[in-house]
Amino acid sequence: MPVLAVDLGGTKITAGVVDPKGTIRDRLEEPVEKSDPIAQIVRIAEGKAVDAIGVAVPGLVRRDGRVWAPNLPGWESVPLAKTLKKQLRVPIFVESDRNAAVLGEAWRGAARGKKDVIALIVGTGIGAGILSGGKLVRGAHELSGCAGWMVVTDETNEQTTRSGSLEALVAGPALARHKDFGHAGQLLGLAVANLISLFDPEVIVLTGGVTNSADKFLDILVQNARRRAQPISAPQVEIVISKLQSDANLLGVARLALR
Repeated sequence: MPVLAVDLGGTKITAGVVDPKGTIRDRLEEPVEKSDPIAQIVRIAEGKAVDAIGVAVPGLVRRDGRVWAPNLPGWESVPLAKTLKKQLRVPIFVESDRNAAVLGEAWRGAARGKKDVIALIVGTGIGAGILSGGKLVRGAHELSGCAGWMVVTDETNEQTTRSGSLEALVAGPALARHKDFGHAGQLLGLAVANLISLFDPEVIVLTGGVTNSADKFLDILVQNARRRAQPISAPQVEIVISKLQSDANLLGVARLALR
């Protein structure tokens, strides 16, 4: 039986029915009903003949299953899985969007079949999903992968202390203001170099809205990353742009639900 995959974002929600081969059908996309996103998910799920539901969320999934999502009003500690299971009566799997992305890329994307993978998401914010030995790296507080907080320069601006150094300087809003893709490529290259040196991955998959303009900065990013990363690891790591993009989130939580 297939599963329902839901990608709950800060502004839009995407869903689709996913079969065991990773085919997405009945795909839909609509604005998030911020007054009650849970009711929206229930509405989308009702009538779907699925064995389980996976949901990617834009924030932190605590170990007790409660969700913190700063871009959704009132979502400081929402028992999402418990609430959905009570209403829909099927198994529910909830995961952060960054972890969902790396799981999707490792299953059906640019990192297919690989066990040491980083998905670096560069959009409105910056985050990373990390697989090491085939397992998600979560951290003591489920905060591994907050890549937007990496410090790659002494530069600061008014957003640095609120969203992190890298995010404040090269995420989507910063690029919209300054349009300096060359500088962004240099700083992202340093960030990728740090990730390579720390985790020694087989592949780093770049994804998120900013990568739609990858032709403007990818060469600089790759050159800087390979020059500054650990010298044995650096030339062996693939650095690629995702072909799945946001569908990786759907496939990642689908994979969890199918298991």
